Amino acid sequence: MTEGTIRLTTAQAITRYLAAQFIEIDGQEHRLCGGGFGIFGHGNVTCLGEALYPLQAELPLYRGQNEQSMGFAAAAYAKQWLRQRFMFCTASAGPGTANLLTSAALAHANRLPVLLLCGDTFLTRLPDPVLQQMEHYGDPSLGLNDAFKSVSRYWDRITHPAQVLQSLPAAIATLIDPADCGPAFLGLPQDVQGWAYDYPEAFFEKRINRIRRQMPDAEELAEAAQLLRSAQRPVIIAGGGVQYSRAVVELTRFAEAHAIPVIETIAGRANLLATHPLNIGPVGVTGSNSANQVAEEADVILSVGCRLQDFTTGSWTAFSKTAGLISLNVARHDAGKHRALPVVGDAKLGLEALSSALNGYRSPDEWTASAREARRRWDVYVAGNVAAGNRPNSYAQAIGVVNALCDPRDRIVAAAGGLPAEVTANWRTLGIGTVDVEFGFSCMGYEIAGGWGARIAQCEREPDNDTIVFTGDGSYLLMNSDIYSSVLTAKKLIILVLDNGGFAVINKLQNNTGQPSFNNLFVDCPTVAEPFRVDFEAHARAMGAIAETVADPAELAEAFKRAKAVDRTSVICMTVDAYEGWTTEGHTWWEVGTPAVSRDPLVALAHEDWEASRHKQRQGI
Repeated sequence: MTEGTIRLTTAQAITRYLAAQFIEIDGQEHRLCGGGFGIFGHGNVTCLGEALYPLQAELPLYRGQNEQSMGFAAAAYAKQWLRQRFMFCTASAGPGTANLLTSAALAHANRLPVLLLCGDTFLTRLPDPVLQQMEHYGDPSLGLNDAFKSVSRYWDRITHPAQVLQSLPAAIATLIDPADCGPAFLGLPQDVQGWAYDYPEAFFEKRINRIRRQMPDAEELAEAAQLLRSAQRPVIIAGGGVQYSRAVVELTRFAEAHAIPVIETIAGRANLLATHPLNIGPVGVTGSNSANQVAEEADVILSVGCRLQDFTTGSWTAFSKTAGLISLNVARHDAGKHRALPVVGDAKLGLEALSSALNGYRSPDEWTASAREARRRWDVYVAGNVAAGNRPNSYAQAIGVVNALCDPRDRIVAAAGGLPAEVTANWRTLGIGTVDVEFGFSCMGYEIAGGWGARIAQCEREPDNDTIVFTGDGSYLLMNSDIYSSVLTAKKLIILVLDNGGFAVINKLQNNTGQPSFNNLFVDCPTVAEPFRVDFEAHARAMGAIAETVADPAELAEAFKRAKAVDRTSVICMTVDAYEGWTTEGHTWWEVGTPAVSRDPLVALAHEDWEASRHKQRQGI
């Protein structure tokens, strides 16, 4: 280590430190920070912008069109890299930073590393009140950036240049911690960004970071093994944590060695190929008949890398009340949910250790055979469900077309609305880790922005494959500017815009709870004088994409082939039915608040019907 010092501004110290951080992945060194997304304003251009300029090769900066979409892109980049690398987002003080709140919440809910470097008001307060400052009369230290405390895993406001020496390593440690992973926020007052300090040169020496693997406690393992050995009908719920631990091989070996059926969460889609005989399908509200049957019949449930969100558990009605629950998770908070027998530790190490402790245990042949037969029946249903011509144009048909024509290593991105359920239920996994259905925060607008971030990451390792985005018209209208970003940066996307005339999935929920259609589909909006459809093709062309509109799944197939053959972002638009296009099988109960009192008898009847399944709910156990 050197003993000298170097005089740098706060902003220069931050960027130089980031550029010096590396990680080894599969025998190759990569910069831990893959670069950043930025929109400059008065709160970050003069100092942080100056600091980033000479480091363009080390920390490539992508110009965003919207701060919220920048955060989505950064989250998708981290997900593509299995949380082993991250990107930063920088926004100006005021509304630019405020726009990052939603994407910080998405990263927090999904446990994804994103570094937020945001402008802040002047520490000296000499020019107060400044442009875009929130004034709190009784607390002058309280500002907009404090709002990020609820959506950050690490939060700090840099009030002196020396503070970087402690705060930045702590932020990095959070970003790569398997248990605490999530967004890290650094508020950067505009004056402090430019203040200088004599930093130790050793602070900026190259560092190889490593992601910790925690071995589970021996007693927890022994107790879990004892319970699992007693099982006659065990099942494994495989979540996104399996992939983040790079434990797919260990999961597969474990399931095969002990003949235990595997069901997948939304985040855990693509843990196993669709053709694996122990892959029984997706579980929960947006799941499959096969997985939900196995979940309901299981006497012991081994959850691996799962948050056990309500869509996975059917609001805790998907499992028998008498079933034992084991939760292998690196995060203590997740491992102990619903009085589970916790096994706190890394999924890869935990599965290997638990397998050894099982002493050759295998589940009964008739149980495995029953699970496989359930999956066979589900596959028959899906094949019919995605078939063209079985009903009006549908999400499922579009999914079937893409599934049949895409490369096994192409990446699929979807989020919010009806598409997550349709993709989760109908997509047949062709390649491990190729599906990104953002449903931790179920955030509209993630689709295209997340596709852009995923494509940036994909180009770093699999540039010859494609990132394919499924989006509805509602999400497209909410956030579409990264079509332009993808064309500008030569990061090709294939985007399917499936237009059902509004927020059709919420209209379906509205109708299912006895209510008439109201303010979701454009035709049902009382303030809309004359509903009309957006010309998405023309709009996408205006942003530089190749675009076309197709009439049906057959035309979609030909358009998709053309999109695969070109090197520029392609947008394919197709109208789908808002009422008859839904997958009707594979759902568990989901708790939503329905009116206990209503003048509408249909609403009252729907409330009674909804509440009739509550008796299945495991209440805290």
